[in-house]
Amino acid sequence: MAELIHSTIGRLLEQTADTYPDRDAVVYPDRNIRYTYAEFDSLCRQTAKGLMRIGIGKGDHVAIWASNIPEWLAVQFATAKIGAVLVTVNTNYQAHELDYLLKQSDASALIIMDSYRGTSYPDIVSSLIPELQEAKPGQLKSERYPFLKTLIYIGNKRLPGMYHWDDTEILAKTVTDAELEERMNSLDKDDVINMQYTSGTTGFPKGVMLTHFNVINNAANIAECMVLTSQDRMCIPVPFFHCFGCVLGVLACVSVGAAMIPVQEFDPVTVLKTVEKEKCTALHGVPTMFIAELHHPDFDAYDLSTLRTGIMAGSPCPSEVMKAVIERVGMKDITIAYGQTEASPVITQTRANDSFIRRVETTGRALPHTEVKIVEPGTCQEVQRGAQGELCTRGYHVMKGYYKDKEATRKAINHDGWLFTGDLAVMDEDGYCRITGRLKDMLIRGGENIYPREIEEFLYRHPAVLDVQVVGVPDAKFGEEAAAWIKLKDGKSVSPDELKAYCKGKIARHKIPRYVIFTDDYPMTASGKIQKYKLREKTIEMFNLSSSQ
Repeated sequence: MAELIHSTIGRLLEQTADTYPDRDAVVYPDRNIRYTYAEFDSLCRQTAKGLMRIGIGKGDHVAIWASNIPEWLAVQFATAKIGAVLVTVNTNYQAHELDYLLKQSDASALIIMDSYRGTSYPDIVSSLIPELQEAKPGQLKSERYPFLKTLIYIGNKRLPGMYHWDDTEILAKTVTDAELEERMNSLDKDDVINMQYTSGTTGFPKGVMLTHFNVINNAANIAECMVLTSQDRMCIPVPFFHCFGCVLGVLACVSVGAAMIPVQEFDPVTVLKTVEKEKCTALHGVPTMFIAELHHPDFDAYDLSTLRTGIMAGSPCPSEVMKAVIERVGMKDITIAYGQTEASPVITQTRANDSFIRRVETTGRALPHTEVKIVEPGTCQEVQRGAQGELCTRGYHVMKGYYKDKEATRKAINHDGWLFTGDLAVMDEDGYCRITGRLKDMLIRGGENIYPREIEEFLYRHPAVLDVQVVGVPDAKFGEEAAAWIKLKDGKSVSPDELKAYCKGKIARHKIPRYVIFTDDYPMTASGKIQKYKLREKTIEMFNLSSSQ
């Protein structure tokens, strides 16, 4: 078990650059970008100086609204070097969500790319901040966002009221190494350095405050569970704005000197090509990403033989998908990680040397230096091993709190430092956990508790089913019924009645879905989490059910 790291993110990158100066740090094969660790640290120092000259101070909140572009990585480490708090913005946000985040986060600076999937970020920003048209860069006075002073644009033109990204390089020349060192020396490992917003699958996102100490140690322990080393090359198709990208991906690599090979926007073909071309040894993804890769018609045409490890996480990982990744992709050391943003984010993880069964059927055991227990929901009373309850965790990884929301923080973390996750789980005698559902996902049909995950795992076994999501919907007689949203495999067909017949005699009658709906896609957050509440709303609308029943 490695010792905890008492450092800041900026110093961590420096140490890795000193140890592995000539190793690949960041590679974008489609952009012909290839930085060694020495070059990447130098780039981040330059960006840090540019941000200092623009006027960004220690503790200022800097929001970034961009996909997995090289500038995102520079900003992640530059803000960490100068003690600014990086506020990550979901790439799928529209005007309403951005408005909420800018107000709630008190961001003093916003960095934007040009567009994402047809959405013009400058157009949205201009609609929210009309004062930009007359403002000088760095001197914005917005009635709507009183803290916001600076906008930086990453693109091929100049926009009114905004700095251009290239300006940071020019301005950096007016800041000395000594000035940057003085700033870095003023930082503390327990300073908040990152603000991640919860994904909003159940309501308005909350700003989760994470420290250097939180995320560095989470990343280092994640890397240890994967047996990640400086010899590894990781393909990162998961978004940087999510902990999966910037902690499990980026910081895990930096903690050991591994190469980062990001994919700007997820596309299964791009991922497969990148793995083959760059001889990647590690690959991260949410289950839906791995499913898309496995079922691509050209999957067998790619040489993925270099892949060894990686992480599947972000949403419940079906055991059948894990088996396929191990057997068909050849990722013999792939791990499953479970966690949430409030825990920096990983709480439990399988190890590369765990048995096949444990790696496909559990979410692993507690990370080093952390504690996990299962309690009776609504209490602090620990249940017996093998019994279901709410998973709680304590340790270095627990967030500092929710930004400007002390009440929500008190509800999430008790006086003894235990974080209550809201997830239902069981733990075996050896400490390995299985996530069985969300407290809020559980539905009650005629007095019987039903956990959607159990039904989903069963339906995955049907030969025509590619993916399945089960939600509870209101019912006048039983209170609630189960509805299954099914994605079928290419060329396969099955009727709702045939699926229900498949369930009979194999799972309890009350667990058989009352409604079966076929779909091509699920509503998702940009980080790959399926928004079950939207499936519930759609089911209620489709079948004219009353949400108040």
